[in-house]
Amino acid sequence: MAEIYFPGFANHVGTEAVPGALPIGRNSPQHVPFGLYTEQLSGTAFTAPRSENRRSWLYRLRPAANHPPFERYARPGLLRSAPFGEAPPTPNRLRWDPLPLPVEPTDFIDGLASIAGNTGMGVHLYAATLSMERRAFFDADGELLIVPQQGRLRIVTEMGLIEVEPLQIALIPRGVRFRVELPDGTARGYVCENHGQPFRLPELGPIGSNGLANPRDFETPAAWYEDVDEPVELIQKFEGSLWTT
Repeated sequence: MAEIYFPGFANHVGTEAVPGALPIGRNSPQHVPFGLYTEQLSGTAFTAPRSENRRSWLYRLRPAANHPPFERYARPGLLRSAPFGEAPPTPNRLRWDPLPLPVEPTDFIDGLASIAGNTGMGVHLYAATLSMERRAFFDADGELLIVPQQGRLRIVTEMGLIEVEPLQIALIPRGVRFRVELPDGTARGYVCENHGQPFRLPELGPIGSNGLANPRDFETPAAWYEDVDEPVELIQKFEGSLWTT
């Protein structure tokens, strides 16, 4: 079944997976429909100007804070944050081939490898041969711009479902939890990790009012949920390191 999206960039959208789940006239009532838990995911300070405010009200089956303490992720990997100390920087021009597909079963998180970065952003490659199973990920360091090069991605987020393929991009805001499934069995591509201000559409300038990307070219997924009661590993990237619970 094709996923449902709302066109527009940085829009304010109200969507519910079950009719009647959204409270009427208030964000956090004492009694939420269906006994759901109210949470707000903030992308900016609550004092930010209205035009720059980024936040989402979510109504969950279970509270997001209901998990054990995080511990360092023990599995070795190649995901890093600047400054990089493994090798000295070079002023020479460089180009990177796509990563070879892993021989061992590897999902999106374990298949990430950092290439370059600075205090404002990081550039990573990913190569995966396994869908994420019973695990999810979120990046507390920045938002993720995912650019597939080979293979489709089905990104299951707490906001809804996103299907993305080569020649498309996906933008995951900071702090949003998700898992990546591989409809084609394998996938690889690029990730831009933005540590600074949230992405926005560029100004048009002398190219005119209809050039570059337009707001209608972007799509926000409709609400979706899964009611599954089983242990799940949650991995987060925080201050350049991976943590798990």
